[in-house]
Amino acid sequence: MPRNTLKIAVAVSLCVTPLLTACGGTSAASDAKVVTVYSADGLKGENGDGWYDEIFKDFEKQTGIKVKYVEGGSGEMVQRAVREKSNPQADVLVTLPPFIQQADSKGLLQKYTPAGADQVSGADKATDGTWTSVVNNYFGFVYNKKQLSQAPTTWDELLDGKYKNKLQYSTPGVAGDGTAVLIKAIHDFGGKDQALAYLKKLQSNNVGPSASTGKLAPKVDKGELLVANGDVQMNYAQSKTMPNLGIWFPAKQGGRPTTFALPYAAGLVTKAPHSANGKKLLDFMLGLKAQQQVSSIGGGFSARQDVKATDANATALTKLMTGVEIFEPDWSDIDKNLTSYVEDWQSATNS
Repeated sequence: MPRNTLKIAVAVSLCVTPLLTACGGTSAASDAKVVTVYSADGLKGENGDGWYDEIFKDFEKQTGIKVKYVEGGSGEMVQRAVREKSNPQADVLVTLPPFIQQADSKGLLQKYTPAGADQVSGADKATDGTWTSVVNNYFGFVYNKKQLSQAPTTWDELLDGKYKNKLQYSTPGVAGDGTAVLIKAIHDFGGKDQALAYLKKLQSNNVGPSASTGKLAPKVDKGELLVANGDVQMNYAQSKTMPNLGIWFPAKQGGRPTTFALPYAAGLVTKAPHSANGKKLLDFMLGLKAQQQVSSIGGGFSARQDVKATDANATALTKLMTGVEIFEPDWSDIDKNLTSYVEDWQSATNS
């Protein structure tokens, strides 16, 4: 809001004529009972039974505000918002690291602290108040339990000939989980050059690029693929209707399985056309009821530290994560160097 009263007076005077309906805050569009969400895939159910499906329905019933939903890869959603920056169409952006940091650095997010954000740990929200995690999550891989008697355990196993054209991971720089493959490989192999050398070898078994990680799990369940990347929340939710889907975490030869937090982080879009509605939705997402449903419905982990889930899904997820080493990536370094990392990956894999 402008602080200078003269500027306010000028703004008001420009909006007195009915023809100038585009002035912020007075148009029919800005007052509409609608909120538009751009989101990475994973939180909406395959059969309308996901966390988004439930909380959007409850939000619409409680507020009368209709949710318009647009889904894609994490990088894809940010790039769409970048293209629309001069005329924003989204009110809320939900994406995975490092793309939420990228959106912030490009000025796509405005400061807003949702109710309940004080219960979100410092590592899971922006220091400048532009985004907050709404669902905690971890990176992982999936395998076909029917065709493989047990899950692979190491990266090296994936180089075996039985995985030729039966392995696929989503594209780094486009999909959040695809970028996570690169981040985890750099950690596990002890550096970028070592990770790229491995991924170059793996390319002989890789089917090829995929803009969306969510589309890979159905292929694994059907046996079209034996292994693919993913994330715990999305894949656990999918496993409810995909009985052949198993989750695992690759380890370096002789090491422990590792993963890292990959939360769904949400922010209010700069100059959002329905800013007030966007704030209401962010508050609702972090509300106690919605957060208690993260595990019971969504198969994820609550972003709020004061929500202690005890449902069957929460118990199964805790068991799944037992023995897995969790590391914390240097997100500031990744945000700064992501473009060069992706370019180096493209060069190494001839992608």
